[in-house]
Amino acid sequence: MRRALVMLGTLGAVTLGAQQQQQPTNDLPNPYKTVEGWAKLPAGRVWGSTSAVDIDKDGKSVWVAERCGANSCLNSALPSVLKFDEHGTLVASFGAGMMVFPHGIHVDRDGNVWVTDGQDNRPRAGRGGAPAETAPTPAKLYGHQIFKFSPKGELLLTLGAPGGGKGSDYFWQPNDVLVAPNGDIFVCEGHASTDSSNARVLKFDKSGKFLTQWGKKGTANGEFDQPHAFAMDSKGRLFVGDRGNNRIQLFDQNGKWLDTWYQFSRPSGLWIDKDDTIYVADSESGSIDPRRKEWTRGIRIGSAKDGAVKYLIPDPDPAARSTSAAEGVAVDAKGNIYGAEVGPKALKRYIRQ
Repeated sequence: MRRALVMLGTLGAVTLGAQQQQQPTNDLPNPYKTVEGWAKLPAGRVWGSTSAVDIDKDGKSVWVAERCGANSCLNSALPSVLKFDEHGTLVASFGAGMMVFPHGIHVDRDGNVWVTDGQDNRPRAGRGGAPAETAPTPAKLYGHQIFKFSPKGELLLTLGAPGGGKGSDYFWQPNDVLVAPNGDIFVCEGHASTDSSNARVLKFDKSGKFLTQWGKKGTANGEFDQPHAFAMDSKGRLFVGDRGNNRIQLFDQNGKWLDTWYQFSRPSGLWIDKDDTIYVADSESGSIDPRRKEWTRGIRIGSAKDGAVKYLIPDPDPAARSTSAAEGVAVDAKGNIYGAEVGPKALKRYIRQ
């Protein structure tokens, strides 16, 4: 079993073995102040669940994909992709009627906006008041796709068949998307722990041509359980938030496993800035997952170079029984942190005190 280096608050580095032996990294300072209500929605519109937040190429504007005032955009006429300027004013919106469950978002070097849609419009239990097994299947399926938009909302590229697929017929429950500096596209998929067929990472070239894939459902290095988020450091290493396994896995861009980190807890969202500071959003530890009751959820901040954990922005409501802390995380050029929340349906801003 590979040994992992874990920072325990201010006590220094302790070498531990298996995941079960990891000590919670809870005893950490919080140098940030929370700002609520920063982003202003149009009159009459309320926040839906959102896990998707990223920063515009200008370094200060914020892009969000939110679930249309609820936890789904099915049958909604609201635009799901929103852009706020540095003052929190809504300056652009698009994507109405295109997605069911916007989940991940990425802004590439050219300013294009990529969004993953993690569900489809097939009947589901609780939708429309009818049991899933008795509701008719829609004549036109959509969902489980990746969309590339221009900054103005023009659809430039679509990856995946409408309604999704499995195995070589991708996608199914795509969680996040990332575009490398050379234009290669990475997608991680598999949101449900019970679905073992597509806990994996897929790689495409800049035109959308499939190149390779790696991973399957499991706990070994290179295997996944809910690969939920991506980030890439200055060395080009791909960080994958392997949420169901409570760890981050590091790979080269061809899928070679490099390392596994447990010290950032249960990762729902990842961000790495130009200085290789890593920000990890844990939205499911504590009261959400009884197996993680000793871990405090929140945003852990540390080094992508050596894995040291330095700070923790704790969940504002650690006793809540639904996802509470940020699930998605992004950081602007000034170091302001943005947390996208599924449970409370909010976008919070954290500024350095």
